[in-house]
Amino acid sequence: MYQNKIKLTPQDILEKNFKIDTRGYRLKEVDQFLDDIISDYEQFLEIINNLEKEKADLLSEVMNLKQQLRNSKLNMEVVSNTRSHSDVTNVDIIRRLSQLEKMVYGLQSDNLGNDDLSDNN
Repeated sequence: MYQNKIKLTPQDILEKNFKIDTRGYRLKEVDQFLDDIISDYEQFLEIINNLEKEKADLLSEVMNLKQQLRNSKLNMEVVSNTRSHSDVTNVDIIRRLSQLEKMVYGLQSDNLGNDDLSDNN
């Protein structure tokens, strides 16, 4: 990603040759300084690569967590829909049971009353 923005690589710095003038810099000092720059560049590149890898891992984790969140929301909707249907169903069942009890016990009490009258006669 950053490779297009960075002009020099550690290898470019290492292989750089300067023209020597009669009043030029001390070669050992320049070489030592360039060695330090190369070392820094290597560290920078390693840091950048590690951060890019960490960023990719974190993006992947974010995507997984978003998917889990979507799945959880869908599951909650399904559960809430199921509960509302089961509540209605439970109410319907209770009403039906109540009607059946009235029919069964109402008929039995009528029959019991009729049997009692017929026994007395």
